[in-house]
Amino acid sequence: MAVSFPPNFSPEVQATSIQGFKNAAAASQTAPLRYPQKSIGRDDDYLEIGVIEYVPPGLETGENNLKLKTGTEKNSKQKARQTIQLPIPANIGDTNQVNWGDDSFNPLAAFGAEQIGKSLASGNLLKDISNAYSNTINTGKEVLTKGGGQDLISKYFQSRLVNSLGANTTPEGLLSRASGNVLNPNLELLFSGVNLRSFPFEFDFAPRNSEESNVVKQIIRIFKQSMAPKTGSNTSGAGLFIDAPNIFLLKYKTGSRDHPYLNKFKPCALTNMSMNYTGSGSYATYTDKTPVHMKLTLSFTELNPIYNEDYNSNVGKQAVGY
Repeated sequence: MAVSFPPNFSPEVQATSIQGFKNAAAASQTAPLRYPQKSIGRDDDYLEIGVIEYVPPGLETGENNLKLKTGTEKNSKQKARQTIQLPIPANIGDTNQVNWGDDSFNPLAAFGAEQIGKSLASGNLLKDISNAYSNTINTGKEVLTKGGGQDLISKYFQSRLVNSLGANTTPEGLLSRASGNVLNPNLELLFSGVNLRSFPFEFDFAPRNSEESNVVKQIIRIFKQSMAPKTGSNTSGAGLFIDAPNIFLLKYKTGSRDHPYLNKFKPCALTNMSMNYTGSGSYATYTDKTPVHMKLTLSFTELNPIYNEDYNSNVGKQAVGY
């Protein structure tokens, strides 16, 4: 920053003033960007969004069940490079979801799995596989030639024969037509996986003066630049690799404290951002060309799923937890 001084300023005064300008510039880069521009009271609620550098989890495993370590702890402990404080938007909430799905396992399949499990026990994989195959075939012959098993085998060959004549049926279909019976599917709802939580937010910007206009502009630029991947160089265009974008730490806060009731967040990626510069439906600007009303929509997704044990952590024990 170039600074001009009146001729009567001594070199000492000039040096002191230049350092003051540098300190002010440094403070402006690290101080939170707040919209609207007003002091936060002791009981004021707001959403604080910190920008941090993404730390990959790596391939390090833990001691239990070869559990891969996540980057949650490493990322959560980082100090934010930039902090943005915004009013809590409307329609906030959280949705915790896991995947459960239908699964069926008929008695014949269960029998085969049981025989294979009994055979795969010696530690010699090739020998175990051979024994499992032989035991399943030998024991299966007895099961399939008696009672219901015999009926199923009979219907299998009947279906193959009638299908060769242009029909389209199955052994189960013939069995149901003939006797009204079907193989018991042992249908059950089973846990099948986890989901990542997403959080959409919409903010309204209506700057009231040039200071708020500049703050809003900086906020928009920070979100846009932080969510963009990095090329690892100062030139445009990507090389062989590109680096992950920055990620975000979200916190609901009351004054200088964490919010005592609302949910907590794990580190998040900003997956989508959209700006509407005509928030009121028509184009209107101030004399400096700042849009009168803007709408910012952000979609964050947590980097890691929520597990039961997370609620026992220091963060998870606060408020409603995650």
